[in-house]
Amino acid sequence: MVPLYQRYSLYSDNDTYIFVPEGTDARSLTIHRASGDIVLNEPKTPIPSSTRRSSKVIYGILGTISLTLSEYIIVVTGRELLSRLLGHDIYRATNFEILPLNPNISVEHPPHVVESNLLALIRSHFHHGNFLLSYTWDITTRLQVHTQRPVENRDNALWELADTRFFWNRFIATRLIDAATSSNETSSWAPYILPILYGTFDLRPIFLHGRQLQLCLISRRSRLRAGTRYFRRGTDHDGNVANFNETEQILLIEGPSGLSAGFNADSQYSNKFSFVQIRGSIPLFWAEINTLRYKPDLQVMELENTQDVMQKHLAAQTSTYGQLNIVNLVNQKGHEKPVKDAFERHITQLNLSDVKYEYFDFHMECKKMRWDRISLLIDILKDDLEKTGYYAHSSSESAPSHLQTGVVRTNCMDNLDRTNVVQATLAKWTLNKQLVEAGVLTPGSGVDDFEVLSKEFREMWADHADAIATAYGGSGALKSDFTRTNKRTQKGLLEDGVKSVTRYLKNTFFDGPKQDSFDLVTGAWIPRKNPSASIFLVADTRPLIIRAMPPTASFALFMIAAGLTLPRTSDYSLLYYFLLWLSIFAAAVAFIIIHGIQYVSWPRLNPLTDIIYYNGPGFRSAHNGKGLQATAHLDARKNKFLATGKLHKHPVEQVELGTLKKD
Repeated sequence: MVPLYQRYSLYSDNDTYIFVPEGTDARSLTIHRASGDIVLNEPKTPIPSSTRRSSKVIYGILGTISLTLSEYIIVVTGRELLSRLLGHDIYRATNFEILPLNPNISVEHPPHVVESNLLALIRSHFHHGNFLLSYTWDITTRLQVHTQRPVENRDNALWELADTRFFWNRFIATRLIDAATSSNETSSWAPYILPILYGTFDLRPIFLHGRQLQLCLISRRSRLRAGTRYFRRGTDHDGNVANFNETEQILLIEGPSGLSAGFNADSQYSNKFSFVQIRGSIPLFWAEINTLRYKPDLQVMELENTQDVMQKHLAAQTSTYGQLNIVNLVNQKGHEKPVKDAFERHITQLNLSDVKYEYFDFHMECKKMRWDRISLLIDILKDDLEKTGYYAHSSSESAPSHLQTGVVRTNCMDNLDRTNVVQATLAKWTLNKQLVEAGVLTPGSGVDDFEVLSKEFREMWADHADAIATAYGGSGALKSDFTRTNKRTQKGLLEDGVKSVTRYLKNTFFDGPKQDSFDLVTGAWIPRKNPSASIFLVADTRPLIIRAMPPTASFALFMIAAGLTLPRTSDYSLLYYFLLWLSIFAAAVAFIIIHGIQYVSWPRLNPLTDIIYYNGPGFRSAHNGKGLQATAHLDARKNKFLATGKLHKHPVEQVELGTLKKD
């Protein structure tokens, strides 16, 4: 693999940006600001005297992105060393900078409000995400694939080896990649193209029974169908599902003579193990329509190609990982039941030989805080886990002794809380087997028998769960007290209540711009070269009465509070005063609830009109928050369904921000 340049000096003037690798005589890179052309300079090309050297060190070039007024270069200007894995440094990017190609554009004070909004989305995305990088190791790819690569491919560029699903900046690196592939000097370009990973990385050194161990946990978030909890559910037409994460647990064990070089020399590991799991949204066309209610309306859309798309998704997983063992944790009663039923119906109809389905009613089996009953799932999956195994390579053998030939795909509704608990349980069971195989533990003993090992394992998985939940759901993971302590506690229940409220507030009032930032950076939405054509991104086009209700309710509440301080000249006058303002407040709140869909922070780059306006067969739990006219019309339709049982054959009403579109 071609290693990357780790530090650059940046020189710039009104015509060019020049990136000069530090500590080497390597060729510099010039980006022409007028044309956007990227040129690899000849060796020892002098720096023009007209350029100014930036005071900031550049730790990587992520790529370029074109907005409405200019193209911009995104670079890493801060990094933090997390740890060393197999002798390779793993960093987290901590600071980024956006460089405009147009010399007349200031990123701090753009000349147009649309450009300012798009730049704010990019800044928010990079500064609030968890981005990992390595200059000498392909962090996007699991350990087993590293060792199975053909010898002729091991000298390829890092971006060529990267798993494209987890190559987060693949879209914005397109210009650099195109320049490299169109050149006869691909290897000379390779050190400039830096893949980054959106995910988690944690490595813990552990001393057990006289042996030094390293336990590492990596999660890799897919850039395909990326987004937030209520705005990215289910699958797209290419079979990519929301909140898809690959999680790899790596165990490294020192050799009999120990590790003299700081436990990083690859040749001195006696054993290397890897166990991979995946999670992802249920591969159906489904959504939850947020209308200010704590539990949004559930919608399952039965499109003509639903089964073909599910097959495409499952085939992609079996092609990548081998046998697929699906563990579905969705409730079999209440709000979640229609999704479970639809999933099982299509899985049964597909009847794929290399896909096994297992349903586990998590909340029913573990009710009354009987979380130890998760062991029942292990009993169910034990044969399949032993069959598909894990990756294992001993230093005494030239080839791996085991390969992982399948993967467990776990999902609940959000693929967060229940999924985290189950994945941690499967990882612990596998870790026990690996430690026994390596001779670190004796048969019959386990991780929980050793406090140091158990504590590091629990904290690692709990931190990992919190990071994934924050990225998708807006708060740390629920039920994390069990992951951290092996017990479900009353304190944990209270903490989960706070996290649930936090999720509700963020999902309802803040996730629209967050989803827009995902769509912009991953290329799911391409800006036009005219900011006026995108003015809808910043304009509030809702009717005046819709916009007036929140300030009306706030003012009425203020007047009620003010009335409590008024002198009591007359009890009757105060009674009428409070009746007036309480009536106004109640009317405003009722209006907001009835038209709740109008007050949710929806994404603007890719509006969810195909979901809100869906008019085909399927299931819809309710049509709350769409206005009185819509509610009355839907009640009539509901009565018709109760009489005929054929509601699903009629179109679902189209509601455009509170206004019913007539059929």
